[in-house]
Amino acid sequence: MAATKITVKSNGSIRVEGDFEIVDMNGKPFGLGGRTHISFCRCGLSANKPFCDGEHRKQGFDSPIEARVLPAPDPSASK
Repeated sequence: MAATKITVKSNGSIRVEGDFEIVDMNGKPFGLGGRTHISFCRCGLSANKPFCDGEHRKQGFDSPIEARVLPAPDPSASK
């Protein structure tokens, strides 16, 4: 099984590559047509949500991303 890689692109989409399944909130899988990578909309402008259609480029979506360390989760938040 290939590892899954998720890349959050500055001013763009979230790209998922590798071995993955995408399901809706009811657990029903999306038919991905054999794709091994997909991009999710991050700007909210795609006509094909949740997938990216490139609209962010036309609209000048600006959201630079740089990796950082997240704080530990609050154990009381999961109750």
